[in-house]
Amino acid sequence: MIRLLLFLLLLEPSTLLADEMLYRLINQRLSLMEQVAAYKWINEQPIAVPEREALVISKAVDDGLRYGITTDSSGAFFWSQIEAAKDIQQCWFDRWTAGQAPESAEDLVAIVRPKLILLGSEITSRLAEKTNDRTLFNRLFSQDLPIDCLSEGAHQSIFNALKSVTTYPDRHTQVMDSRRLRVGTTGDYAPFSYSGDGLSFTGVDIDLALNLAESLDVELVFIKTSWPTLMNDLADGLFDIAMSGVSIIPARQQHAYFSAPYHVGGKSPITSCSRVHEFSSLEAIDQPGVRAIVNPGGTNERFIDAKLKQAKKILHQDNRTIFDEIIKGNADLMITDSIEVRLQANLHPELCGSMPGETLTYQEKGYMMPKDPALRLEVNQWLEEVRSQNILERIFEQHLN
Repeated sequence: MIRLLLFLLLLEPSTLLADEMLYRLINQRLSLMEQVAAYKWINEQPIAVPEREALVISKAVDDGLRYGITTDSSGAFFWSQIEAAKDIQQCWFDRWTAGQAPESAEDLVAIVRPKLILLGSEITSRLAEKTNDRTLFNRLFSQDLPIDCLSEGAHQSIFNALKSVTTYPDRHTQVMDSRRLRVGTTGDYAPFSYSGDGLSFTGVDIDLALNLAESLDVELVFIKTSWPTLMNDLADGLFDIAMSGVSIIPARQQHAYFSAPYHVGGKSPITSCSRVHEFSSLEAIDQPGVRAIVNPGGTNERFIDAKLKQAKKILHQDNRTIFDEIIKGNADLMITDSIEVRLQANLHPELCGSMPGETLTYQEKGYMMPKDPALRLEVNQWLEEVRSQNILERIFEQHLN
């Protein structure tokens, strides 16, 4: 034990902390198997539940993509835990068959399973941080899994699977190997992305995402994001590419790559048709008493903060209902992208653009992704194809008309 402590003192603190936490989380998760077994024993449920096991593996693999963990290695690692969990439960069943059985158990669905799910997610988040130091593995792993009923064989299987966990070298490789394209979209910005329930999406970028996934021959997965969290969600690995009418601006380019532009426009005001004469210029808009409504976190708010010094800014959280506030008289106008002005004027006869044919800025939209040259090249090649085949133009016209 003294030699082990001396060995641990020589390790980098960050490495030691990450690995120790990983092993403790595995320990905690497997230690809950006695409670799982007790619940199944009392309720006469089988130990093995293949449908549930498949669901656990599927979620673990999907969660692992957030951290760049290869699907095969994350699946194998969590399968080793499932096998160990069943061995532990069987061990307890055998003991209770031969001796005193449990009389009560915590509810599996309401209490124990949420703990297992949380621990599983925490384990996944630590997997990509683990060290590849084999000596550290051997020393720590043997110490941190002193679980009753855990067989040596199951212990070794987890150990071997853990050693084999690997990460993808880049996001393009991850997309092509996992056969999954995770698209971040806000669902609040027609005609690019709209969702009434946060589950199903429609819009220009939704159709183009379907086309991109088909071109890559991968499964498409939509991930709900928001304008305030867009950059953090990308940095945290929640999605591979943002397709939601994202404007190309320097602040975003510092942290991400963009595709070639697929739409060009600019900011323009929209107001009640009866008041267009009042807001025919930025100077006319930026006056005391004028109420400019805006959704938080995006380029619309950035523009208002930079250009409007006297008008009052009204924040409205849901971009899907923001134009209703102008119709109701709760706001005087909104400055947004010219393409949205065109769409909303078509959808709401009461609303009109107050500077038709003009824009207050020049703005390009592109698809945002991690700084991976291979992924950007793939997306740009696809984008050129849909542009040359007039698919891009047809999709825009379909959603605008």
